[in-house]
Amino acid sequence: MQYILSTFFLSAALWLDHAALALILGVVFSLLFNPTQDFITKRIGSILLQIGIVLLGGSISISSVAETTSHYFIWISLFVLGTFLLGIYLGKLFGVNNKISYLLASGTAICGGTAMAAIAPILKVKSEDLTVVMTIVFLLNALAVIIFPFVGIYLGLTETQFGGWSALAIHDTASVLGSASILGDKALEVAATLKLGRTLWIIPLVIFSAWYFKEKRINSGLPLFVVFFGCAVLLNFFLSPSEGISNFLKYATKLFLLSGLFCIGTQSSRLILKNIFSKPLFLSLTLWGLVIPASLLVITSI
Repeated sequence: MQYILSTFFLSAALWLDHAALALILGVVFSLLFNPTQDFITKRIGSILLQIGIVLLGGSISISSVAETTSHYFIWISLFVLGTFLLGIYLGKLFGVNNKISYLLASGTAICGGTAMAAIAPILKVKSEDLTVVMTIVFLLNALAVIIFPFVGIYLGLTETQFGGWSALAIHDTASVLGSASILGDKALEVAATLKLGRTLWIIPLVIFSAWYFKEKRINSGLPLFVVFFGCAVLLNFFLSPSEGISNFLKYATKLFLLSGLFCIGTQSSRLILKNIFSKPLFLSLTLWGLVIPASLLVITSI
């Protein structure tokens, strides 16, 4: 019965064709029907999102990637380092556990759950602590997908500005793309390329974390979907697909992203939601509250 209900909810999410609503429908399904931990939607969400991101790369020209990334590279680097250091400082100020502060600072600065998952084995974080911080970031991402487009429209941001703002201020790649896609294809393209620039900082993060926490074995690296995204961009450049193929890739991208966001939403649970109201949540809200206007100021000033 749960499979039938989940199919109905997913179909509704695809029909509504809105990233935020897809995520919300996933959360509603989880809270209403409490699917088991091994339910299919809880296992395939990340895979669907990553496929969508790779397909997106197939519709982006390499000249656009080079132009956008080079223009913003210094600002991306300063943003990542500044956010990370600010997160560590605020964690000490609020009396948050050092490893949890490190996780949240890394996730906010780079790419949310992906960055935290990459360094969690190095930090040897407790599973319950990792679940809490992941849920906090997930909820902030859900909030961002809902609120950012309204703010962008209200402020009169161009698609390029909104894509850049989403790429800098929102944690996870999927939510960055979900937010940007609501304003248009150009916003989505800019957001994807700039978010790639942030995600690349996972490499120095893992190396530094291994040294700082005295772990000699590094089992984490650059996520494969980032590599495949880059390959898809290169294929687009060399093969120059027709307009029909490009439109198909854009349609498939939206299909996978919406499905992935719905599946991610089903990972919520009442127990986890009850445990997030703590110092880590206050730290995340404070850090994000500072990052949002700062990143907007940067994007609108350059």
